[in-house]
Amino acid sequence: MKKVCLLITLISISVFSQKKFDNIKSEKLGSERRITIGLPASYETSPSKKYPVLYLLDGDYLFDPFSGAVSYGVYWDDLPEMIIIGIHQNNDGERYDDSTIDQNQGLPFEKGAEFFEFIGAELVPYIEKNYRTSPFKIIAGHDITASFINFYLYKDIPLFNGYICLSPELAPKMEIRIPEKFAKVKQPFFYYLSAGDGDIKKIKEPIEKLDSNIKIANNPLVNYKYDLFKNSTHYTEVLHSIPSALYHIFEVYKPINSTEFKDKIAVLKSGYADYLDAKYNTMSEVLGVDIPVRMNDFKVIENLILKNNAYDELGKMAEIANVDYPRAMLGEYELGLMYEKMGEPKRASKKYQNASQMEPIGELTRDMMYEKIDEMNTLAKKTK
Repeated sequence: MKKVCLLITLISISVFSQKKFDNIKSEKLGSERRITIGLPASYETSPSKKYPVLYLLDGDYLFDPFSGAVSYGVYWDDLPEMIIIGIHQNNDGERYDDSTIDQNQGLPFEKGAEFFEFIGAELVPYIEKNYRTSPFKIIAGHDITASFINFYLYKDIPLFNGYICLSPELAPKMEIRIPEKFAKVKQPFFYYLSAGDGDIKKIKEPIEKLDSNIKIANNPLVNYKYDLFKNSTHYTEVLHSIPSALYHIFEVYKPINSTEFKDKIAVLKSGYADYLDAKYNTMSEVLGVDIPVRMNDFKVIENLILKNNAYDELGKMAEIANVDYPRAMLGEYELGLMYEKMGEPKRASKKYQNASQMEPIGELTRDMMYEKIDEMNTLAKKTK
């Protein structure tokens, strides 16, 4: 047990090496608001890297469980590094003031309207000015603050790309307005909703209605998930929800696993290289996460191409390799492998020769290239 605790502690220290506090002077609120900022371990060592941002209402008690879940996922490369911003709301009095709404209109009102503007017009621009952020932004909250974050959906262009609503105490008409908005979404969008089966009745029933209406809207661009956790209360369901929400939003980021391979890749008749390319393009274009194709993922697709005799797709694999690893021998090797499998040993030999002059990568070495060159030259002589 001590070893497990030590592992979790080391993960937290190594993945989130910088946790600091700041006070944002707000004209909208007429006061300062304290925030907690969690920066990834690579923030200082990778000065050109940009990161998605996770904004947390109720940051006083949500920051640590969220940062712990992110740290764990980053450690196993199942989640990307991200910047976490926890907004302090100190006590129930302040969080209720921040979430003030007009009960007739079902919209932010008075101090709630000021807090709404503080986040959108002051906090987000401040973070984007002072930190290296990607365009992908997520916001999360619990009960009344989980309801409040939905008001950003009402805008013509929603401020955030992903919403994590933990047992929201929905504002009036919200179970109707949100699905109406989802029906009009034209860009990929993420929405996570959760409750406990022992949740407060007046909260649970509107959540179930919202879930039903979202499913009726059925917009494929809305990446939606609803969790109802058994044997959980309004408060205990939060710790179940956090990893589920993060893994839902960043599903495409994860390395190819057996489930993805079986359900999405192995069933394809062709287009294996295109699938790999689309996976990493989605990471970049939708999630704002730019990483080179993992070598394990590359190898999985290469093996499937060879197994299905789809040798022409090795040309596409070479293109991917040359973009992500321009100095490595991977791209030229893929072309050599393609020509070899297509029965063109002379052309294969030339590509392997080119590869031998480039940087080794993974299991590919210069000695291996020399062996392939000799093999192809011998084969070419036999086929004269």
